[in-house]
Order: sequence, then structure tokens, then C-alpha cells
Amino acid sequence: MTENLENIFLFIPNLIGYGRIALAIISFWFMSTNYIISGWCYAISALLDAIDGHAARHFNQSTRFGAMLDQLTDRCGTMGLMVTLSCFYPSYMFLFQMSMAIDIACHWLYMQTSVLVGKTSHKAFDVNENIIMRTYYKKDVLTFMCCANEMFYISLYFLNFSYGPIIFGMSTFKVSAILSFPFAVLKAFISCVHAYAASLDLAAFDIRERQEKRIESDNTKKET
Repeated sequence: MTENLENIFLFIPNLIGYGRIALAIISFWFMSTNYIISGWCYAISALLDAIDGHAARHFNQSTRFGAMLDQLTDRCGTMGLMVTLSCFYPSYMFLFQMSMAIDIACHWLYMQTSVLVGKTSHKAFDVNENIIMRTYYKKDVLTFMCCANEMFYISLYFLNFSYGPIIFGMSTFKVSAILSFPFAVLKAFISCVHAYAASLDLAAFDIRERQEKRIESDNTKKET
């Protein structure tokens, strides 16, 4: 008798995730030549990041595969944009490199450690954890920080091609870049906090594992 197994790959939030990947790839292709197409594709891909989470909860289709797909799409999308910004603003290349390194390394460490220690999601947290992490992963705070961070890099991208609408003699793209810059810096700091929290969890996991192996070894010696 054949079991009626669910096809995780066809869950609605994961289908949205595939759409985000397609849009990101199109954005990358046009990123150096057509900022309108690239900008729209990148922005829609980023906005869908919020929709896939709602879809996962609404249809009860939250999966580890979906969480991993979402996280990788976020990281790769931002990294692709920053690679382009490094070409547009070569004098700031080191800062973009550092931003990419912090973003990738810290989130990877945090997510992998979350899975290792048995958390249901990289967004799950305990009430006794770091207050910065508890605050950051509140829904409204997380949404705002992610949007502000994306706004900073997207504004820099558009500024390479256009000043945008001029209001009161000021470039809207330049103003949005200036206003969102502190939040981009803050998000990079919080990424480092991710790495710090993950390192503590990972070290505690190592200690428990070493103690268990030591006890098992002692028991084996007693039996022999």
C-alpha cells in the first residue's frame, strides 16, 4: 500500500521562495545595465520574503527546508547587491566586503547552531536569552530592521544611476540612504550578536557532548 506523502517542495511558501530566487537572478542579470528592471525585481523578491512567512503559517506549511531556502535567498540576494555596489563605489569596497562577511558568517553560524541545539527555527529564542536577540526577533522590529537595511543598500544602488525625485532641493535616494544608514550599521552589529549567542550555545553543546563521551568511556572501562 502506497503512503500518501506530502510533497514539501510544492508547499505554497516554498513555491514563493522559488519565485524569489528567479526574481533575484533576473535582478543580478540587469543590475549593471538596467536599474529599473533590476530594482523592481530585487524589491519584489525582498517583499515576498514577508509573504512566504505568512503563507507558511496560514497553510500550516512551515518546514526546515523552507526556513533554509528563505535564509539562503536573503543572504545571497543581499550579497549579490553588495558585490555590485563594490564595483559602483570602489573606494568603499572594504566596507562592503566586511558587511558581506559579517552577514554570511554570523547568520550561518547562528542558524546551524540553532538546528544543532534543537531549536524549531533560527528565529526561536528562550526567555532567558540576550535581550537584544529577544527584541530583534519581535515581528515588528525584525520587519522594520530588515526593510531599513535593504533600503540603505537599494538607495545606494539607485544613486549610482539617478538622484531620483528631487524634493525641497534634495535627492530622495540620498536622503533615504542617509536615514537608513544607522539601521544598516545596527543590523550588522546585531549580526555579530547572533554569532556571539551562537558561539555560547555551541560551546555549551560541546561541553555536554564531551561530558557524555567521558561518562560513556568511564562506564566502558568499568565494564571491562
